[in-house]
Amino acid sequence: GIYLYPADNKSPKGKLRLLYEGIPMAMIIEQAGGVASTGMFQGKIQRVLDLVPDSIHAKCPIIMGGKRDVQVVYDMYAKAGVDVPAL
Repeated sequence: GIYLYPADNKSPKGKLRLLYEGIPMAMIIEQAGGVASTGMFQGKIQRVLDLVPDSIHAKCPIIMGGKRDVQVVYDMYAKAGVDVPAL
């Protein structure tokens, strides 16, 4: 399965709070063998756990789930010409 809450024009930084929603969920997903990504955020695709919050209420977009499902999203980014990290 996959859970998506990407950034959009209305919420360019996403809606989930990094410190008490994004990072805790990312830790669980990655410990279970999945992938927790921000999708395209701040000019690149990166792991949620690599983000450093700049405030207590910092937000981030989320793409998380099994590797196969996240790879489908990464393939769509690659098709659009975005540099995608290997899983």
